[in-house]
This record gives sequence, structure tokens and C-alpha cells, in this order.
Amino acid sequence: MNKKNCFTILTLLMIFFLNSAFAQTTGKISGKVFDKETGKPMVGTNIIVEGTKMGAAADADGEFFIINVRPGMYNVIASMIGYSTTMVQNVRVNVNSTSDIIFELSQEAIEGEVVVVTAKKIAIKKDQTSSIRNISADEIDILPVESINQIVQLQPGIVGSHFRGGRSNESSYMIDGVMVTESFNHTNAIVEVTPDAVEDIEVITGTFNAEYGNAMSGVVNVVTKEGGNKMKGSASINTGNYITPHDDIFPGIKNTDIRIQDYTFNLSGPVIKNHLNFLLDGRFYKNRGYLNGINRFNIDDYSDFRSYPDGNWISAANGDGSYVDMDRNENIYLMGKLTARPFSGIKTALIYTLNKSDNHNYNHGYSYNPHGTATSHNKSNMLALHLNHMLSRKIFYDFKLSYTNYEHGNYVFKDPLDSRYVHDQYSNITGQYFSTGGQQKGHNIRSEEKYGLKYDLTWQANKNHSIKTGIDLGKIKLDQQWSNIRNKYEGSDLEAMFTIDSITNEYTYYNYEPEVRADSTVYSDIYSKEPIQFAAFLQDKMEFEDMVVNIGIRFDYFDPQTVYPTDWRNPANQDYFEDQSRISKYPDVKPTYYFSPRFGLSYKLGKYALLRFSYGHFLQTPPLNYYYQNHSFRITELGMVGNPLLKPQKTISYESGLWLQFTENMNFEVAVFYRDIYELLSSKIIYTYSQIRFGLFDNKDYGNVRGLEFKYNFLAGPFSLNANYSLQYTRGVADNPEFAFSRAGSDMDPVNKLIPLGWDQRHTFNLIAGYNTKNYGASVLCKFNSGMPYSWSPITESPLRFINLLPNNERRPSKFNIDLQAHYNLMSLGETKVKFTMLIYNLFDRLNENWVNSTTGRAYTAIIRPIDEASYRSNFSEYKDIIQNPTMYSSPRLIKIGLVFQF
Repeated sequence: MNKKNCFTILTLLMIFFLNSAFAQTTGKISGKVFDKETGKPMVGTNIIVEGTKMGAAADADGEFFIINVRPGMYNVIASMIGYSTTMVQNVRVNVNSTSDIIFELSQEAIEGEVVVVTAKKIAIKKDQTSSIRNISADEIDILPVESINQIVQLQPGIVGSHFRGGRSNESSYMIDGVMVTESFNHTNAIVEVTPDAVEDIEVITGTFNAEYGNAMSGVVNVVTKEGGNKMKGSASINTGNYITPHDDIFPGIKNTDIRIQDYTFNLSGPVIKNHLNFLLDGRFYKNRGYLNGINRFNIDDYSDFRSYPDGNWISAANGDGSYVDMDRNENIYLMGKLTARPFSGIKTALIYTLNKSDNHNYNHGYSYNPHGTATSHNKSNMLALHLNHMLSRKIFYDFKLSYTNYEHGNYVFKDPLDSRYVHDQYSNITGQYFSTGGQQKGHNIRSEEKYGLKYDLTWQANKNHSIKTGIDLGKIKLDQQWSNIRNKYEGSDLEAMFTIDSITNEYTYYNYEPEVRADSTVYSDIYSKEPIQFAAFLQDKMEFEDMVVNIGIRFDYFDPQTVYPTDWRNPANQDYFEDQSRISKYPDVKPTYYFSPRFGLSYKLGKYALLRFSYGHFLQTPPLNYYYQNHSFRITELGMVGNPLLKPQKTISYESGLWLQFTENMNFEVAVFYRDIYELLSSKIIYTYSQIRFGLFDNKDYGNVRGLEFKYNFLAGPFSLNANYSLQYTRGVADNPEFAFSRAGSDMDPVNKLIPLGWDQRHTFNLIAGYNTKNYGASVLCKFNSGMPYSWSPITESPLRFINLLPNNERRPSKFNIDLQAHYNLMSLGETKVKFTMLIYNLFDRLNENWVNSTTGRAYTAIIRPIDEASYRSNFSEYKDIIQNPTMYSSPRLIKIGLVFQF
């Protein structure tokens, strides 16, 4: 099918769906009304949601439903002349879920009597057909966490950034139903909000409905708060420090330091009551980190530790010897939201977010030359306009326009031609491991603009069928500017010229001028691309007395808007042949499109149990980097080239689960799942006609995951206990797309069997216990993670070196960690409160091992041979310093204290 036909299909689908879509930010309340004495349905009973204008009337069967309800906790009231008014309290509404209520009205004995009951937990779980975890604002408040990412990682089935065994780029992130996943690597959200701005977080780790796409492993959907008719606000001041006795591992940390500054504010209220409300939320966070370097060398110091007699080495060390923060970061979060209700049934929202961060990552090799490393800079802006319109009590649509602008940079200086860059000779390392001068010369600036349109509708056709359908159109403008800064004099006789100071004996290399080479060279990858994404879905949620069925289908379309070479053995025509069949031509890449079915079922077993099953196909467009990398197709020995002909990656998932309610305050959930992962990104070796080897990305890897999850919840007054456990087996043939190519390039045998993947964490256990009252409270988080795999390798003297050992053949030690959150109200004056807060990470200061030495399996250890020490030449470090890398351990104990002002 040619591109013209594909655009015709796209246009027709847009026209077809332009009257339809589904909102991913609201839920539904439904139920029945009976006469308590006779058991007969009560037609005409008035149902209202307290504090809102939402309501319904019971039909001839006593049934009712209220759609388009924002997430939150509500009181729902049923009233009928001659009967006592009944209120069901604490009805929790979650995103994309139905909360079911049963009203039993008694004839009025006392005029004005209101009967109050509490919503049953079973009513909330009835329509859950897969593993969906909803975390409300109230639950977030008592967790010892500070970010959305920390909350997500506490859910069962999630190991770091891996959802149910998938690679770290197989999940999608949404803010108020707008996709905010970064497209280049697809590993993180480019828009973040603070927990104070969140009303509800929906984390889906199992199969998910057809409205969600471009993800194979999981979806995170964050619904933000809205301003109300009452002015509310808060502000906090927090400081913190790392308190640890392990100064031999983490030098430069003083107990009197203030290494963390954290300031937040939140303000909401009415502009025009009942018609226009606002929300402002912000945070400034600065962390100096716990990993320090020593400024022994300046960037223009030159050293030479070659085999000269001891004491005659050339070593200029002009640094001041001070400690330098090498894992520092600074972050700004800002969000503004205006919500307008100009007419009955119409709601609009205008949302703006700003995120900015500067992150410096520790580099052990530069720990004596800390000013020579690059810093990562990220900035994003999002502007979104939402329109929600209730056409009738049975149908509403949600229209969203969004614009996101994301900029990423990694460099020492933003201008690649900055005169502060120094000669490459200062970077030479001779005779030892650590950098003694020079700078990192990689320079990357990337921007990503995305224009999005979503038009969604839900139609409650009758009491049993909720039809949902929608479209999602996105256009991305990707601009990549990567270069390796070179010397203008490189290759000439002038390049290596230097002078020697007769007094200090220091070397100065003066012929240096930074330059960026053309995109046609291997030193740059500079391009602009404008891919197009489109999706549409249709879904029916069938709700019956004891059963809920979700069935849907999704259509996805992707056009990379680029070209490809017709002959991969001569992709840039660097080799010339008379035979034109060996000369590449560059036709346009044809768009890809595919359909994916989804199915889920939930069945009520008696009064206090639910059984569920779900199945689905989940496809994901590979990250854009793998399409466009080295877009000029120029080949160098063992270089990598993107493949514009990549196919979507595909997962087929199966899941079954059981939810049990033991008591009114205690429930238990178990889920088993299996996933087949096909067409995974991989790479292969290709030889040009001139026998130059290079790597090309393709879709040949496979993996599978199976697992078991338990979740337990208990609530009794101010005491709460939540625990979850995951047992997981993750198998595949490659940890990452470059894995196969790297082995082939190193003349290693391919992996021809399924092996544990690098994040195959067998056991994951989280427990959160809390005691929280109105005036004080505390919560404890306990985490246990069994060891992940690593690739053990013997020393060269061992006879085992002749054995072809598979990767990921041993396991690291397990991890255990306890965090604590506590708060106490210091004073109250009317509705104004001052609260003291304390947050402690790694309460017992455990040295959990993040990674280990490949020969010993432990951190900070190695088998050091006499020849290793004898051949190591340095006047400032020892061979063991190479081994003792502090990033091997997790962060030490961190204590934060703060004051919160609320009104």
C-alpha cells in the first residue's frame, strides 16, 4: 500500500471517529434502589452526588448511573417522598472504573431522618478485569515518597523502570489523558507534576483496555487536581543531609552540611465561584548528592605516567584539592490549571506545566578531575486545552489539544565552539586509570516538539453497555544535534606542538580550536524528522449483575517520514560500482499500521470475591532513535546504523486474578500472568562489499515473562497495612538492542537459548505500615529485593576462561531497605495549620549493593594480582581505587525535616 492510500485511510478514520472518543480522566457511579421492606425497585428515586450538580433518577428497574465523574471520594444520596433519605459515604471513584452502590430505603419514621452507610469495597472492584492499581491523593499523603515515580515503583510487578519483566522503554506515561512519554528513547515522562497536584494515579501493569496504546508492559495515567470553590493553600520548607559513618566510601560529607533544599507551594480556589477555578503548584528541589570527587587536576593539566623511573613522571596537579559534588541535581516543577464551567454540562480546562532539571552524574574515572565531565540539562513545557461536554445524561465527549516542547542537552558547555574547551592531549591517560586533565567532548542537544489531538466519547447505550471510542493524532518534530567536538588542527603537524615551562616543567598544548564536523562525517549525527502517529479504538464495556466484560480493538498507524537505502551492503554508496544493483537508492519508507484486540472479564463469586481473566495484543512503535541513528548511513568499522524499516514490537499477554474481601477492612488479591514478547528490538552484523562490519537494528529478539503477584490491604481506624509480593521469571536472549551486535563485534558466540535478563528480580516485597491521625502520624516502608543477575567471569589465569559462559549467569546479593515518614501538627489557628515533617530514607544506613565486581560477585572487592599492582603507575592513587567505586552501593541514610504551612 502506497503512502497516498495510507493517508486516505487516515483521513477516513478521522472523519469516522470525529464524533467519538473516551475520556481517560473520569469514572462512573451506578447502582440500584430497593424498598427495604418489600425488596421492590423504587422507580423515580432521586440520586445526587453531594457537593456537585451530578445526579440521576432510578428507572423502572430501580437502576441508575452517573457518568463523567472525576476521581475522588464522594457521598451519594438517594431520596424519595415518604422514605428516609439514605447517604452512602466514602464512595471512591477511580479513573475508567465503575463504583456500584445498592440503596435500601426504609419508610420514613422520623421526619428529616438521614440514614448513613459506608460504601462496600466489593462495589469498587466489580469491573476490574486486569491488574489496575489506583492510588488516591489521600493515600499519597501518608506514603514516605516525594515523586510519582517512587509511587509507581511500589506497585506489584514493577522492578525499577521495568513493568512485568519488560524492557525499561515498554511503558507509557500520561497526564490527564495526554501522552507525555519521551519519543527518542521512550524511557521516561517529559512532563512531571508533584504529588501535591495529583488527584489519582492509575498504574496498569497487566493487560489494558483498547484506549491505551504504544506500550507493551504498562501504563501510568496521572489525573491532576482541580481548584474548588474554597480557597486552599500550602507551602513547605525542607532541608536535609546524608548522615552516615561510611566516610571511607562516601568522602566529603559532613554531618553539619545542608545538602538538600526543597521548597513547595500549592494554591487553589475560585476565580468566579461555580464557574472558574484555578490551581497553582510548584516545587524547587536542589540536591548536592552524596558522591564527591577531589579537584586534584584542572582540565588543562597534563600528566604522563608511562614507564619512566618513579619520581620522573610528568604530573601537573594544579587543582585546589577541594571536594566537588559529582552527582548534584537541581529541579523545578511548575503547574497551572484553570477550570471553567461556563454552562451546564460543559467544562474546559487549560493546563500549563514547566519542568527544568540540571543533573550531574558521577563518573568514577573523572573523580580526580571533576570539572571535566558533562552535565545533562532537560527542559519541557506542556500546554493543553481540554473540553468536556455532556451531550445528555448518557453521552459525553472529551476533546484535547496539546503541545509539548522537550529539550535535552548533554555537554560541558552549551556552545560546542566555546573557547573554554581544551586540547585533547590533556585527556590522555597513561599508565593508570583516572583522568588527569581534559574534558568529555561528546556534545548533544536534542529537541522534541509534539502536537497532539485527542477526541474521545463515551456512550452509556443502556444499563449493560458502555460504548467507548476515540482517536489520537500526534505529529512530532524531532531535531537531533549530536557531535564529537574535534580539533581544527587535527591531523596536521601543528596539532601536537607544545611548550614546556622551564620552571614548573608543565606542558602547554596551544594549537587547539574546537570545531563541529559536517553531518556527512562519523563525528556528527545531525538531522530533523517529523514522524506522524495516529490511533483509533472501539470498546464495549458490558456490565451485568455478576459479570463485567471488556472487549475492544485498537488501530495504530506510524509514518517515520524518512527514506531507507535499497542495499544495506552499500547504504551510503561509499563504495562505487558499475553494477547499479550495488548502488543504493533512497525510496520513502512506507507507513506501518496494525490492529490489536483486547479482552477482559470479571465475575463476581458470591458477595465477597471476584475472579477475572484478560487477554490482549499490545504493540509498540520502537523508540525513534532506532529509526534515525546515523541517518546519513555512513559506515565505519563496528559502527551502528538506525533502521527506518523497523516493525512494531509485540506482546501477547494473559492474566488471571482473584480478589477476596475477608472483612469490611481487609482484602487480598492474587494474580498470575504470562507474556510472550515478539519482534523485540535487536541488532545484527552486516558486512559491506568492502568487508567493513557494522551493526543494523532489527526485530529478531524474543522474550517471555511469567509471574505471580499478591496484594494485601488492611485498614482499622488510623492504622493501615499494605503489602505486596511479586514472584517473576524474565527470560530472553538480549538485555538491550545492542546486545547481539556487541557480542558479535567482540567475536563472542551468539546467545542461542533463553537466559535470565538483567532485571530478572525473582522476589520483590513491599510493606507499608502506618498510623495516621488528624494531628500526627507515621508510616514505615520496608522493601526487599532479591539479587538481580550479573555476568560472572573468571580471571585470565583460571581454566574456566576457556568455557563459553552465558551472560547473566550469577546473581548479586539481595537488598533490604526501610524508609520512614512522620508528621506532627505544631499549632492550629482556625483553618491555618503548621506541621512538622520528617522523612528518612535508608533508616538503618544499609550498604545495599547496586552492582558488583564480575569476578567476586561483591561490591568493593576484586581479585587483584601482583602484576596488576606492579603495572599500575600513579603518584596519587592505587590500583584498588579503581575497584572501589562508590556507585556500587545505594545511597546512604538521608534525613529531611521540614515545616508545612496549610490554610
